[in-house]
Amino acid sequence: MLKTINILNKRARFDYEIIEKFTAGIVLAGTEIKSIRLGKANITESFCEFSGTELFAINTYIEEYAFGNQFNHKARSERKLLLNKRELKGLARSVQAKGLTIVPLKLFTNEKGMAKLEIGLCKGKKTYDKRESLKEQDTKRDLDRIKKSF
Repeated sequence: MLKTINILNKRARFDYEIIEKFTAGIVLAGTEIKSIRLGKANITESFCEFSGTELFAINTYIEEYAFGNQFNHKARSERKLLLNKRELKGLARSVQAKGLTIVPLKLFTNEKGMAKLEIGLCKGKKTYDKRESLKEQDTKRDLDRIKKSF
């Protein structure tokens, strides 16, 4: 079992401009947290959506626990996120009014072993913005190579 779990959504940083970040708790079953602690999760295709006043992470993949029995969880299901009421209201307002979206950025475990989901209030990038970020990555990589050679 891994000591610290950091499951990143690298695609979100490429596709979206992150405006604000929040750390949310996530409601999980017993076999789900065991799979996360083994590092068997994926959040690249997931997104967050409001259902009433509650926020849910949709399309989050947590592999079924290998040693689970008939009470094992579903791999893809809606998982409730836990935030303060004030944070939920602010997120709901910004999603409705400004047309922003909420995307999971990182799934991790804290010092107590609790699973947390870092979500970001994001605005979608245009194609030319994505090309600019690729150019920046290439130039940074080239500069790092040059620095390493000296």
